Amino acid sequence: MTSFHYQNGSLYAEGVSIEEIARTVPTPFYVYSEQTLRFQMQSFAGAAQNRLTSFLVCFAVKSNANPAIIKILSSMGAGADIVSEGELLLALSAGVPADRIVFSGVGKTREALALAVERGIKQINLESEEEAILLNEIARQAGRQIRVAVRVNPDVDAHTHHKITTGKKENKFGVAWQEARPLYQRLMKSENLIPVGIDVHVGSQLLDTEPFAQAFDRTAEIVKALKADGVELKTIDVGGGLGVAYQETDRPCSPDDYMAVVAEKLGGLGCEIVFEPGRFLTAPAGVLVSRVVRVKHTAAKDFVVLDAGMNDLIRPAIYDAYHGIKAVRESSEQRLFDVVGPICESSDVFGKERALPIMQPDELVVLETTGAYGSSMGSNYNFRPFCAEILVNKNRFAMIRQRQTFEEMLSLNRPAPWL
Repeated sequence: MTSFHYQNGSLYAEGVSIEEIARTVPTPFYVYSEQTLRFQMQSFAGAAQNRLTSFLVCFAVKSNANPAIIKILSSMGAGADIVSEGELLLALSAGVPADRIVFSGVGKTREALALAVERGIKQINLESEEEAILLNEIARQAGRQIRVAVRVNPDVDAHTHHKITTGKKENKFGVAWQEARPLYQRLMKSENLIPVGIDVHVGSQLLDTEPFAQAFDRTAEIVKALKADGVELKTIDVGGGLGVAYQETDRPCSPDDYMAVVAEKLGGLGCEIVFEPGRFLTAPAGVLVSRVVRVKHTAAKDFVVLDAGMNDLIRPAIYDAYHGIKAVRESSEQRLFDVVGPICESSDVFGKERALPIMQPDELVVLETTGAYGSSMGSNYNFRPFCAEILVNKNRFAMIRQRQTFEEMLSLNRPAPWL
């Protein structure tokens, strides 16, 4: 389901023309469809409801950190999966109840853990024994008992891009599955840490269910072994990873196909299943709108140069990620172009040999499926401001993040006293 469609030869987001937005908002900017966002959440949670007796969907805040997006998902029952102190504060400020927040991440600082202890969140997913020792010290000083899970690395190949796989033994994430059982035994003897769950996540943008099935088989083995040891777990956090279609040839598994595997492998263990979807919920709901700076012709090829750069959308530069590129004005006559940004890096390329109309300066294009890991991975590289974000609801739109100004960027700098 997509809310982005052509109407009278012009691209719309729900009932709002992209051209209408661009008349008042400087490019580049992100546009999110609330209709698509709600549809994705309903599809995911509905599939879980049909297959499982107890579950919680915790939105992966790292995929899209806009408070309005978090608030919409929270209003539909979602919690939050957070990986930093800042994301914890962001989720709380967006209205996510503390008892629906799980804290993941391999490098949690003392300050971040202390804040999580203070706020009494649902669960902290431990990534190492060293982290457990630090958290126990913090909890003891605070006089609190903290619910924890151990993130187990199942050593499963997710068959995804090597930079977004997380469940192989050579990855930095989690505790080797062979070492999990003795760690739980040590946690059982802790005064301030209560082992209530297990966490497993094998990677992002998975298009089939096989890696999930392998990981969940190993998870079920560990849960049963722990039960025999007297460790009664209440939650199984299966992470995220459900993929989306970035191009027409992609055939991702459906939420129901995914939930069928979850139910088959883990549904009979009597635990609440915690999900951490990010990309699936937000990627199809967003586009990046950019304006053509110029069309550059060379002997080798033709380039469409945009005002959006890799600082606005870095996925193609670091993952060789594919995003569909469309002209806002529909046309049947097309040619092949390399679509690039203005950044002084050869990697600032959004797509090669893409079919587009003969573009003119100031015409608009959109980069599709950018609602996840787009704005949230933005930077000020080349001293470029963070772009605006727009939310569309039916025939109305609102700015949910203003474009950063140069004055705001400069205000963070301080002169050295000897200069």
